[in-house]
Amino acid sequence: MIDAVIAWLQHADPSSVYLVLFLSAYLENIVPPIPGDVPVAFAGYLLAYSHISFFWALFWTTLGSTGGFMTVHLLSRTLGLRLYASGQTEVRHRFARSVHKLFPPSEMEAVRQKFSKHGYAAVLANRFLFGSRAVISVVSGLLHLRISLVLLASFVSSILWNIMLLYGGFVLGRNWQGIGKYLVLYSIPVTVAFLGFLLWSIVKYLRKRKKEARS
Repeated sequence: MIDAVIAWLQHADPSSVYLVLFLSAYLENIVPPIPGDVPVAFAGYLLAYSHISFFWALFWTTLGSTGGFMTVHLLSRTLGLRLYASGQTEVRHRFARSVHKLFPPSEMEAVRQKFSKHGYAAVLANRFLFGSRAVISVVSGLLHLRISLVLLASFVSSILWNIMLLYGGFVLGRNWQGIGKYLVLYSIPVTVAFLGFLLWSIVKYLRKRKKEARS
């Protein structure tokens, strides 16, 4: 399917290309398997061979990326409020039980305050963390981070990432596919280190809170 899209983009008019860039960037956040970065990198290659504008390509991809991230964030935030509204009462739904186990309702406000800075940092770095963008948008919603700061952080992350993709596709030219290999090699160790530190910090903090409650 992605090959068909790329072939079509080569001969499409600029407005159609911008629409595809927006939709692919937006839907990548909603349906993670969609390779939203591929059309962006290819658009970078097309900058030298078509009437595509760097500014408008960057604008629509960033708008799509930020809009998709915020959609998932707001959905997670809304569903999270409903889950935690049940408080300490019995929760029958398996997903709800899992969420309550990871983020206990009684500890939610303390955890949110403790890890709010890490949460905003995760949103800021989300485009550079391989395979974890959808997870970060969901968790940021569950932690009820401030919408304005999440919007700003996701926007900055998206615009920086898309600049890299467009410029990389432009520089590599006909070998634009190679940009994915470089980005994956860079992103995997950064992602593992960041998520490992964040998970370790949360588990350590929750254990500390439990010990303090028992004593």
